[in-house]
Amino acid sequence: MTETPNVPKYYRVRTELESILAELEVGDAVPAERELALRFTVSRETVRQAIHELLVEGRVERRGRGTVVASPKLVQPLSLRSYTEGAVSQGRVPGRELVTFEELGADADLAEALGLAFGAPVIHLERVLLADDEKIGLESTHLPAERFGEMARRFDPGTSLYAAIRGTGVVFASATERIETVLASPREAALLDSTTAMPMLRLHRVSLDTDGVPIERVRSLYRGDRIAFLTTLRE
Repeated sequence: MTETPNVPKYYRVRTELESILAELEVGDAVPAERELALRFTVSRETVRQAIHELLVEGRVERRGRGTVVASPKLVQPLSLRSYTEGAVSQGRVPGRELVTFEELGADADLAEALGLAFGAPVIHLERVLLADDEKIGLESTHLPAERFGEMARRFDPGTSLYAAIRGTGVVFASATERIETVLASPREAALLDSTTAMPMLRLHRVSLDTDGVPIERVRSLYRGDRIAFLTTLRE
C-alpha cells in the first residue's frame, strides 16, 4: 500500500477496501481482518476502524462472525407518499412488525401537534418497518381517536396505514417534517437488530388534510446504514 503523507492509515486502508468491494457482489465475503492487515502491512485495529466506517455507511454488513458486501440502501423519497409506496417504487418488498397498538391520553406536546385538548384520546401505533425482510426503521404514529377510532378497530397493522386513512375519505395535503441524526436507545437498537453506536436518522412529521386539520404525528427512526432520503428542490 502506497504511503501518502498526512493521511491516516485507516483511511488509506478504507480506500483500498473500496477497490476490493467494487470487484465483489452483494453477499460476497469481505477478506478477514487478519488477511487485510497482512496485505496492507497495518495493525488489525487499523483494519477494524476502516471496516467500521464502511459498516456505518452501509457498504458492508455483519453476517455471523464475518463481514459481507451489503445490498444498496433503500432510497426513500421525502413526500406525502406512504412508506409502502416508496419501497415498492424501489423494487423492494415492504413489511411491518407490530410493536404497540394502544389508545392513550395526549400529553401537552402531542395535544398541541394534533390540535387536541390535553388528555384527549389518541391511537398509538408503533411498528418495525421492513424492506425485503430486513429491519430498516421504527415508526411511531399518533392519530386522534375521535376521528380515526373506527378505522383503527378494523385496521390490519401489517398493511399500509396511509391507504387505510385515505380509505376514510381523508386527503393528505401537506406536512411539516424535520430530520436529525441521533443514536438509538438500547430498546430501539434491539428492535432494529442494530447497536446504540450506529447513527440513525430520526424524522418528525405532522401531516395536515386539505382543511389544515392535523391527521397524524409521526416519529420515525431509520437505520442510517440501510436507508437514504431523496427530495427534489425547486425555486
